[in-house]
Amino acid sequence: MFVDSHCHLIFPELRERLPEIRAAMAQAQVGAALCVSTRVEEIEQVVALAETDPQWWASAGVHPDTEGETEPDEALLLRWAAHPKVIAIGETGLDYYRLNGRSIADMAWQRERFRVHIRAGQATDLPLVIHTRQASEDTVALLREAASAGQPALRGVFHCFTETMDVARAALDLGFLISFSGILTFRNAEDLREVARYVPLDRCLIETDSPYLAPVPFRGKTNTPALVPHVAAELARQKQCSVEQIADATRVNFERLFGVSVAPVNKEGRGTTA
Repeated sequence: MFVDSHCHLIFPELRERLPEIRAAMAQAQVGAALCVSTRVEEIEQVVALAETDPQWWASAGVHPDTEGETEPDEALLLRWAAHPKVIAIGETGLDYYRLNGRSIADMAWQRERFRVHIRAGQATDLPLVIHTRQASEDTVALLREAASAGQPALRGVFHCFTETMDVARAALDLGFLISFSGILTFRNAEDLREVARYVPLDRCLIETDSPYLAPVPFRGKTNTPALVPHVAAELARQKQCSVEQIADATRVNFERLFGVSVAPVNKEGRGTTA
């Protein structure tokens, strides 16, 4: 059974298709999913969605690349973190991809937002879901800064990993897991496949980041959690093991990181107790 460790089921491309998506997940043996928020206004929505299924969970956080919207503060994140369905803080991190003429110094607001999420993660001992794009040096530096000063130790996952081997090593050294998406199947992703071969299996997760980044052979189509087995299959090829081993290992890693128990999936797509 597979677990999608990062998806956006409340995005318009997916939220009107939830019965169809749930059925497709059951058919593909995808038994659980983490529904990730990207804006303050989405947190309530992802929590409400997670409440509809015992095998769906939610995160509380604001994506780094959302400027000019409601800014999260630590109190808000702590309030949502107390909800039993919220198992992570994020997604959070840094994204310097769209500077639009600004300098790195001009992105201080993003770094402060990241620090707010880091403090919330430390205060709650919930894992951080890290997004980093063209900002890995600062992302790692801020995590190291917090790890050297804060208790308890930081933990979490670098989601939809696309960075270099050096960044992978730094993430692992910090105690974080690394999650691979459909990008792993893309023809031009050999550097990422090298990273996948390097990362120990007990530090790997798989995800869709749906509705984006559908894996080959569905590239260019709307992604859903039902396609995460294709990510697992590519990771299995790189690890030279079976898809079943990838499914089992990434499920166990998900359970360990997020402190949940994933039940077997039945034909309706819901977790069973036996």
